[in-house]
Formats: sequence, structure tokens, C-alpha cells
Amino acid sequence: MPSKDVLAAGAVVFRPGRQVLLVHRPRYDDWSFPKGKLDPGEHATAAAVREVAEETGLHVRLGPPLGSQRYENGGGRMKTVFYWTGRVVGDDDVSGYLVNEEIDEVVWVDRDAAYDRLTYPHDRDTLHEATKVRRKTQALVVLRHGVARSRKAWRGDDRLRTLVHAGQEQAQRLVPVLSAYAVSRVVTSSSTRCVETVRPFADTTGWKLELEDGLSEEDSTVASVLRVVDDLAHDDHAAVLCTHRPVLPSVFDALGLDDPQLDPGGMLVVHLRKGRVVATEQHQVR
Repeated sequence: MPSKDVLAAGAVVFRPGRQVLLVHRPRYDDWSFPKGKLDPGEHATAAAVREVAEETGLHVRLGPPLGSQRYENGGGRMKTVFYWTGRVVGDDDVSGYLVNEEIDEVVWVDRDAAYDRLTYPHDRDTLHEATKVRRKTQALVVLRHGVARSRKAWRGDDRLRTLVHAGQEQAQRLVPVLSAYAVSRVVTSSSTRCVETVRPFADTTGWKLELEDGLSEEDSTVASVLRVVDDLAHDDHAAVLCTHRPVLPSVFDALGLDDPQLDPGGMLVVHLRKGRVVATEQHQVR
């Protein structure tokens, strides 16, 4: 991605009844999806959820990713906008939104009518793409633990090997990313480096840490990994599964996916419907 691009993120938010969420910007007198620029160091997934909340008052969770838009903005620079489908968590009433100079209307519009309401052709293309994957999904985030101390330099039980400072920073930056998918189950190898990777998220959200010896390097088997993955894939709750590089191939085999060779702090977000994989996306938290 060229460094000169302005980076932004947003969501095409649906609710039952074939309606989609649109906003009106008085400065440009246009209708579009809620979106906005990334803050410095902010992950695009976190920015998408934050911008929807700021522009509509609604809290959403992200679904399958959509193709990004790239176009020239008013200042002569190129702008790239990352999009996901989204669904509201909680109340979806927008009647109480306090209008302002940036957004003066927030409305739910019938999907067919939205094509006429949207100002820009690229938004109509994005709506067409989103309509194909708008059905409800749940996310299973398969996560490799953050950067840990060197195995060769560690003098104790390898299960107790800890994260280095860079890994601890990754763990903190994971919090808004996992929150973007409304993760509510935190399942991890019982080894310290995995627990430390997801503990900040669990501490922030209050979700219970579920420690699994069967996801550790020492105790994992094909059967133990399959049991955990099958449980999470058929649960109604979005989840994160944190484990080790040598265990990840078994996790991906259980999901019927190729191994994407995640780096420390890397994740594959697997979007599931009734236990079936419908989309994936890969992210790296640094």
C-alpha cells in the first residue's frame, strides 16, 4: 500500500428486514456508509467499529470482509477505505442520535432503496458485494501467541516461557481487534506465553480465560485439537483460540483450511455459519 494513501475504515451494517445503515454528511451533501480515517497506530478493524459508533451511535461487530475502495479524495491524495459487513450489538434504534456538523442524518434504508440513495457508484458496488455475504456469521479468531523469549535462552520449563516486551505490546493491541468481532470466549493453550497474549483482552472485557492443555505444544494431539475446534465452530459465540506454531497446522486441518503460516501475533479470522467456513481474513498485530 503506497504510504501517501489516506487510510480509512467502515462497515456496511445490516439489520433483519433487508435494511442497511446510511449516513448523510452535510459538508459534502452525500449519502454513504459510516466510515472514517484511522487514528495513528490504530488497526483498521478497530477503526471500523469506532467510526460506526461515532457516526451513528451504534455498537457493531464485524462480519466477513469486503473489497477495499481506493479513490482520489478532495485534497488530491489517494484514499483507501477498508470495509466489512457489520451487525448491531444491542439496540439498533438511531432515532436518538444527536446530529452534528459532520453527520446530520442516520437512517435505516431498505436495501433496494439504498442503491438510489447512495451518492457514489463505488458505494453501490460495495453494497452489491455486501448483500451476497450479509447473512449472520460468527467469528473464530485463530491466533498465534505474541513474540516470546528465545527457546534456547530459556532455562526453565518451556511451558512457563514468557512474552518479551514486544509481545506484551502485541497483547495490548489485540484488545480492540478482538473486540471488533465481539469475541466472548477466550480459549488458550495453558502455556504462559499464550495466556499472556490473551489476558489483557480477558481482563478488559471480563470474559473468562479457558485454559486448555490440549492446545499446548507438549500435550496437544490431533484429537484434542479437533475437540476444541469442533466445540468453538458450533458455538453461537465468537471466540479466540490462541496456540503455538507447531499446533496451528492441526487447528487449520480441523477447519479444512490451508495453513497461512502466521507470524507471532498473527491471526486468521474465520467466519462461520452453522459450523461451515464462509470467509477468512488474515491480520498481523505488531
